[in-house]
Amino acid sequence: MALIYIVEDDKNIAEIESFALKNIGYEVKDFSCARDFYRELEKRVPDLFLLDVMLPDEDGLSIIRKLKSNPKTAYPPIILVTAKTSEIDKVKGLDIGADDYMTKPFGVMELISRVKALLRRSQVIGAVPLVLSFETIRMEEEKHVVTVKGEACELTYKEYELLKLLLINSGIVTSRDVIMDKIWGTDFEGESRTLDMHIKTLRKKLGEAGSYIKTVRNVGYILTRED
Repeated sequence: MALIYIVEDDKNIAEIESFALKNIGYEVKDFSCARDFYRELEKRVPDLFLLDVMLPDEDGLSIIRKLKSNPKTAYPPIILVTAKTSEIDKVKGLDIGADDYMTKPFGVMELISRVKALLRRSQVIGAVPLVLSFETIRMEEEKHVVTVKGEACELTYKEYELLKLLLINSGIVTSRDVIMDKIWGTDFEGESRTLDMHIKTLRKKLGEAGSYIKTVRNVGYILTRED
């Protein structure tokens, strides 16, 4: 049974999230502040974080940075919950380690869909070669490590999986539909902008090597040297 930590100071929203996820079989613990969350985190690390940006004692972006800097808490996927107008928080969140985001208000089915997709992808080990490479990019599956020109490149779970798919299909255009299906799952009904934002942050983290990820207009993306 997967364990999910909800960090949300709005009692009504936290209750809705908790009830919906418990109702489909997940173990859930919710926290209204970062202090209580950190105390529980010392005892047990969950399988997924559902994290609000605005909290009374610490903002969600700061929490993400701390989670990703600690080897014990860096791997579980993170869903960031933001206000409708907080576009900058979404971009920052994805850039520093969030794997997905949801905008308030959101429906219960959307919540369940995104949680299921992230947990499924984080628990399934793909049958791919132990080492994938393209030009200066190298991915070692066994160690779950990505390097560019020999330097470590820190990626979120979603960014890692996205890069892996592009590496496997290097030189071949991978359609947006295929990417959404493979990375977010067939029941993912989120907007395609989520994919665009992940491509943007992935390119940025890869530095100069990010230019190998080319956009094929109205089709998808390809990892190639050609312009």
